[in-house]
Amino acid sequence: MRAIGLMSGTSMDGIDVALIETDGEEVTRFGPSAVHFYQAHEEAAIRDAMEAAPAMRARDERSSIIAQAEAIITALHASAVENFLAANAIDRATIDVVGFHGQTILHRPAEKLTVQIGDGATLAAELRLPVVYDFRTADVAAGGQGAPLVPVYHRALARKLARPHPIAVLNLGGVANITYIDGERDPIAGDTGPANALLDDLMRARSEKTWDENGTTAAAGRVDDAAIAKLLTHPFFARPCPKSLDRNDFRDWVAQHAGLTEKSLEDGAATLTMLTAASVARVVALLPAPPKSWIVAGGGALNPTLMRMLSEQLHPATVESAAQVGWSINALEAQAFAFLAVRALKRLPLTFPSTTGVPRPMTGGVLVRPV
Repeated sequence: MRAIGLMSGTSMDGIDVALIETDGEEVTRFGPSAVHFYQAHEEAAIRDAMEAAPAMRARDERSSIIAQAEAIITALHASAVENFLAANAIDRATIDVVGFHGQTILHRPAEKLTVQIGDGATLAAELRLPVVYDFRTADVAAGGQGAPLVPVYHRALARKLARPHPIAVLNLGGVANITYIDGERDPIAGDTGPANALLDDLMRARSEKTWDENGTTAAAGRVDDAAIAKLLTHPFFARPCPKSLDRNDFRDWVAQHAGLTEKSLEDGAATLTMLTAASVARVVALLPAPPKSWIVAGGGALNPTLMRMLSEQLHPATVESAAQVGWSINALEAQAFAFLAVRALKRLPLTFPSTTGVPRPMTGGVLVRPV
């Protein structure tokens, strides 16, 4: 089947679009990919919705701020797909399904509440294509964490990878998450801690930049080792997988213990970058065996300072970017939601007890067809 996947992550910088061909078990062909960047006012609307989201008590609540952001998100995803089809001369009739993640604005699995804004029915009507969306709700309703969802795709890719096992696939988006693959059991997965979100917020607050491009700001700073030690006492880091985070779960903790207000921008960036690397290293003791190979995807894989810190923290294991093993750094999650959409159509499991803590392997997603 030919599937398009869409992903707007916790970094909130744009929409990744990717085409793959798959039977839901293996990827037979990687198609093109693209990114549709948000304009400043669009990103601001999404951030406003995220700030309003903690007041939500039910997943279908929509204040005017959140409803406005949902309409914007849906329209932008429709535009992103239309532009993608046109730019790559893809016949709409050859696409079997679109996997639409939407934009997470709240994730509280302990309260059985996860909210991804984006109107799947409207998107299906706009695109005149079947859409699978709302991938997390069934898992959370059954008692799972609802995240991460990508491990089953990581497993499909790792099957063809000539690297020593166990393999860990690390995704560095707004939050960092890991998939542990040993080739024998179902993948083990979980969030490891903050990744780009806190650093992006610091850069936005203290500079004219919205991220630490090429890790240059962190590279010029000094890590506060005492602050790192204090930050790592958060009980989340000792909890076994599976476990998951909301983008803002560590905001108050870092404000209390990182001492960012007393630090230069460079020292603050260095300390937050090390927090990501050190918290990833913390998860190793919680796994069945130390991974021998680490493969890093997501925006953080493009940060040489973070990659260097990861290599130091995870030694003697090898640490490679997804690009070094022939995968896409930026499109991996969009590809994953194309893959998950096909699995959802076939009612194959998306999540497992070892990836989200759900009681049994579960499928998920909601299919809507254009009327």
